Amino acid sequence: MVLSQQFMSRIHGLGMIERSHLEIFRAVERQGSLTAAAEQLHLTQSALSHAIRKLEQQLGTPVWLREGRQLRFTQAGEQLLSLANRLLPQFEHAEMLVGQVAKGQRGSLRVGMECHPCYQWLLKVVGPYLQQWPDVDVDVKQEFQFGGMGALFGHDIDLLVTPDPLHRPGVCFEPVFDYEQVLVVASDHPLAESEWVEPEQLASETLITYPVAPERLDIFTRFFLPAHAAPAFHKTIETTDIMLQMVAAGRGVSALPRWLVDEYAQRMPIKALRLGKEGMPKQIFLGFRERDQEVDYLVAFMKLARSIRWN
Repeated sequence: MVLSQQFMSRIHGLGMIERSHLEIFRAVERQGSLTAAAEQLHLTQSALSHAIRKLEQQLGTPVWLREGRQLRFTQAGEQLLSLANRLLPQFEHAEMLVGQVAKGQRGSLRVGMECHPCYQWLLKVVGPYLQQWPDVDVDVKQEFQFGGMGALFGHDIDLLVTPDPLHRPGVCFEPVFDYEQVLVVASDHPLAESEWVEPEQLASETLITYPVAPERLDIFTRFFLPAHAAPAFHKTIETTDIMLQMVAAGRGVSALPRWLVDEYAQRMPIKALRLGKEGMPKQIFLGFRERDQEVDYLVAFMKLARSIRWN
């Protein structure tokens, strides 16, 4: 680690690293060869190789080694690749915003989802928002489910929708929607006549959840674990529709937002029960980078999100 810090200090001190070098490192890592990387960057392979040889002379160390037809990054090369992966997305994000301003556009809002059932809620926000902000494009990125903080810091998204904020320096979270987490059972389930359930009553049940680690599921952390209880089985399903079809068929129970269950209960034989006598209140949060808190179209999205309620 000391060697790495000395190496990076030397780089910054000499000012020898250029953005083009970082783009080469990222392209080689992604493409797997100098030929493919050069083609992607619209360079000749000789020009790419010359740029790296000159950099290696300045650094006094090789940045990659050839092993047959393959390239292997040295320790120095790995450091530069890490730098490229941190800085280039920020360069590209800034250029996109400046370019949009230059073209008279308002911008692009990229929303990452870290909450499976929140998608239906988000749809109620996006429609009115697009009408109010016709010059802003909205892109919803569900591939960042359960890894949204890295996407925020990496500038892959601008807003993170999550019920479980991870507070870190440089990121702000605003609560925008209150709801209750409930247990969902089939209408003919033995517990269906109850108003609420206790953890021990589910000891013989199959609990169906989204594919999320148990330590990030409130049904475990706030319901089962404090009571030193657990369901008999735990099954994961990715889609809400299939999950609730399974519940309606008596194949298990689940925990979901009440507003979502109430919507499905209009066309499925399911019922919502409180988790414990006092219930389990929850909130949906929007996370964003602290430096972006003055971006007008982002602020407007959060304001609208706070005004939307599920009827």
